[in-house]
Amino acid sequence: MKILLINGAQEFAHSGGLLNTTLHKTAVKVLLELGHQVKETHIEQGYNETEEVEKILWADTIIYQMAGWWMGTPWKVKRYMDDVYTMGAGQLYKDDGRTRSDPKKQYGTGGMLQGRRYMLSVTWNAPLEAFNEFGDFFDGRGVDGVYFAFHKSQQFLGLSALPTFMANDVIKAPHVDDYIANYQAHLTTTLGSA
Repeated sequence: MKILLINGAQEFAHSGGLLNTTLHKTAVKVLLELGHQVKETHIEQGYNETEEVEKILWADTIIYQMAGWWMGTPWKVKRYMDDVYTMGAGQLYKDDGRTRSDPKKQYGTGGMLQGRRYMLSVTWNAPLEAFNEFGDFFDGRGVDGVYFAFHKSQQFLGLSALPTFMANDVIKAPHVDDYIANYQAHLTTTLGSA
């Protein structure tokens, strides 16, 4: 399998991006050991939009690694998406899927990446309970409910979701060795050997 790993780690405020880079490196190591082909992008180091479109078209699966900032996608990852997806018009998606004869239907069905997949790997200071318990902060919506807009952006391109990986309590009660072990198991179970 051809896998594109997009590292959205960034130095910002109190974060040095080290945990996300560690998980990104973990994914590179595990996926190569499983026999997959890997290409990487580290957004913070800069990117060329045309080359990124080519990487996306090359990939069978895209893995986005990022921290949860202010309840969602960090701004540099969102900018990457805006820059690269827009550059990829006509290659990643042909249009929004609608027709002039019936413009109220089929919105979001113009993606050209059907048969390919994506996965989110995210780090949060919030505990798991904040996502999954009704009455807690995210009111039982779960991590994928919090990332609803991100998932829709991928669906717009025609991609299908793989199970999300989340590391919790990364500042208040960090357990880096556990995160690494759990991520290795998640990658192995979700993607398997080539």
